[in-house]
Amino acid sequence: MKKFTKFLVPTATLLSLLISATPVFAAAADVTKIETFIKSIIQILVTIAGLVAAGCFVYGGIGYITSSGNPELLDRSKKTILYSAIGLAVVLGAFVLTNIVSDLATGAFGAAQ
Repeated sequence: MKKFTKFLVPTATLLSLLISATPVFAAAADVTKIETFIKSIIQILVTIAGLVAAGCFVYGGIGYITSSGNPELLDRSKKTILYSAIGLAVVLGAFVLTNIVSDLATGAFGAAQ
């Protein structure tokens, strides 16, 4: 009986909340506000990724300079520089792609006036 009560009370509470919830109607969407918000978030993320890539370039460069001919450290530094370059290229490609999609979406749906 206790198991049934432990199941019934939360279920009944949840169902009563769902039934008594007032419906929410969609408001007129202002596409330019949404577009501006998404673009600013993407620009912030690209800026952060650029700073991280620059930091990785510096870290790899310092490791390359201070490796003193040690092949393991030299290889690790080369990989750090290579992977940061690949990551930066991916981020910049994603940035360009999102700008293209945004321009196409604005052309297809039109800007709110």
